[in-house]
Amino acid sequence: MSDRPIESRTGGETPRQADRPAARWSRRSVAEAVAAATIALGVVMLMQPFSLTLYSYSFVVTLAGTVLFVIGSKFPE
Repeated sequence: MSDRPIESRTGGETPRQADRPAARWSRRSVAEAVAAATIALGVVMLMQPFSLTLYSYSFVVTLAGTVLFVIGSKFPE
């Protein structure tokens, strides 16, 4: 038997991690869809002429959606 730990023999993943699919919420398509919706909401908030409060938070919402997209693009398919 080898002296190396199981992680180094299997390429860094334990057998359980390799066989188990990612949770639904942590899949790339779901994360990117949520991020795109958040960005779209921020743009709509930016363009609406009714509420100064919505306009004030539009940049923050758009920025949050962009950060979510960058993080979500790192998730497994």
